[in-house]
Amino acid sequence: MSINTILLLLLALIVSAGIAFYQYLYKANNKSYMYLLLAFLRFASIFLVLLLLINPIISRKTYETQKTPLPIVVDNSESIAFLNQDKNATELSKILAENPKLQEKYQIQLYSFDEEFNSDRQVDFKGKQSNIFKVFENLKQLYRTQNHPVVLLTDGNQTQGSDYVFNIQQNANVYPIVLGDTIEHLDLKISQLNANKYAFLKNKFPVEVFLNYTGSKPVNAILNIQSGNTSVYKQNVSFSSNKKSEVISILLNADKVGVHTYKAVLSSAENEKNKFNNVKNFAVEIIDQRTEVALISNIIHPDLGAIKRAIESNAQRKVALVKTNEIKNLSDYNVLIFYQPTSEFKSVFSQNKNLKTNSLIITGLNTDFNFLRQYQNHFDFKMSAQKEDYSADFNANFNSFAIDDFGFEQFPPLENPFGSITPKNNVNTLLYSRIRTVKTENPLLAFTEFGVNRNAYLFGENIWTWRMETHLREKSFEKFDVFFDKIIQYLAANAKKKNLVVNHENFYNSGENVTISAQYFNKNYEFDENAQLTIQLKNKEDNTTRVYDFVKGSNDYSVTLDGLSSGNYSFIVKENQSGSQYTGSFHIVHFDAEKQFVNADKNRLLQLASNTQGKAYFVNQINDLVKFLGETENYKPIQKEVIKKSPLIDWIWGLVLLAILLASEWFTRKYNGLL
Repeated sequence: MSINTILLLLLALIVSAGIAFYQYLYKANNKSYMYLLLAFLRFASIFLVLLLLINPIISRKTYETQKTPLPIVVDNSESIAFLNQDKNATELSKILAENPKLQEKYQIQLYSFDEEFNSDRQVDFKGKQSNIFKVFENLKQLYRTQNHPVVLLTDGNQTQGSDYVFNIQQNANVYPIVLGDTIEHLDLKISQLNANKYAFLKNKFPVEVFLNYTGSKPVNAILNIQSGNTSVYKQNVSFSSNKKSEVISILLNADKVGVHTYKAVLSSAENEKNKFNNVKNFAVEIIDQRTEVALISNIIHPDLGAIKRAIESNAQRKVALVKTNEIKNLSDYNVLIFYQPTSEFKSVFSQNKNLKTNSLIITGLNTDFNFLRQYQNHFDFKMSAQKEDYSADFNANFNSFAIDDFGFEQFPPLENPFGSITPKNNVNTLLYSRIRTVKTENPLLAFTEFGVNRNAYLFGENIWTWRMETHLREKSFEKFDVFFDKIIQYLAANAKKKNLVVNHENFYNSGENVTISAQYFNKNYEFDENAQLTIQLKNKEDNTTRVYDFVKGSNDYSVTLDGLSSGNYSFIVKENQSGSQYTGSFHIVHFDAEKQFVNADKNRLLQLASNTQGKAYFVNQINDLVKFLGETENYKPIQKEVIKKSPLIDWIWGLVLLAILLASEWFTRKYNGLL
């Protein structure tokens, strides 16, 4: 309590006593007990009122003992059941959680994990993926300061996430319980298979297969790649104690358009404990042609390389970098990119006036805007000779195609001559230009569409800096490349704009989420935020159907389909109010990541325990772990001093006492005829 509060309380005491004395005792002829009682009641009530007005803070000091946390984390993935360790995992976690000595010493909390970290989910050993890394990421957030042990019941086999061995939590000691057989068994395995998602008709596409062998004796095996019941490739391979792995590169024929599924099988005469990892399925979509893009420029600029790399990051695109005097036939290309056109572009612009090939025009400091004004009818230009830096402002109402704002406003500015750019017709602007903090009405990136003819305009050079900025932020060019690929995809499509646009892949791997996005446009081709989209999904294998609702995002609708088994699916997306429909299909390629293991990964669990100053235990050593945790002095409970401060005005009995004092004084005066 502060000195000011103490002085105020003394003052209140003196004032209360002074008022009571003056009112009842100061000139009173008869100082009977009744007057003394009334003076006390008046003193007490006035002092209590002043006390409540001063409202001193009352502090109370208490002590509480905080137990050391003991998280017990159980692996809930399918591999535990596959290795016949589900019963052990359940029993061991129960032994630890219900031990009286451990309950007295620790604050025990049970968790489980598969692809996610769970605190309240029942353990059923049906998780499709295992992410041990995420366990420690979550425990870091839950237990930040106090040093504590972590008991991890797992086989150590991780199928998802970063390396958990070196994700060391400074205040935690990990005590893994190794679930699974640690004896080395003979095992042949297809550890990895790489194949492109797309291939082009009448070409060959590469497949890379990584084979591994666990064992000591020489083994002969056969790698067979099948398409349906037909073998398309076969090769003999051999392994020994000195040759544990082999990489096989194959070229397969792309001779039929569509999605084709293949199966790679590694077989031998040996009796293996696990043959699930001898098979890997994969799929390739064969398309009849790729998008040919002509990047036409008469100058050398870093933008050209950045644009070419961004477009060709999609295997379906091919970019030819040509000058105006080198291009022969524009009809060989699906999309034309005119980079900083001048009067030298007159011949190609004249050709394209008849062909009407969709194009992207990029302007900059070398652009002849007088020429450009004559050969396009979408914009009017009033430009000066002075250059200006233009930053981007994202238009959230853009609806020509689905695109997310991944930080356009923070990208470096683009250079273009200073002036005004006025749309003549209906233009859909994705990015507006901004000069430092001043917003302009000029478009920076805009799109036009008339019937089947589509065009795009980028008013600024140095787009290469955007690609570099994306890499600096994301450690990858992917977001920029996807952004540019969507522009090319929009220009390459010659179909008229549809009210309902649905985006999906033709095949997915089992275990990964299937996400389908859609956009619905009204009659004015404006994005409809009140659309009611549903998807009816049909499994072609058993003819079962399920219906899902789409969830609205910032500029599209999406639905995530979880828990789908491998096989072929067809679906119908429907907008319920208008009746607009889209029909599609996809294939889920079978792959069970959790059935690829024969043994527990003992070495990595031992390394994890060593890195965290813990110790690894096996199933038959559970009593040793219980004894250690119960007797160790490393994890002592912490006694904390808790100071609780509460203002006096919150004391309800003070108000009750005040009411009693005032009532007692009033009734005493009334009874003795002093009112």
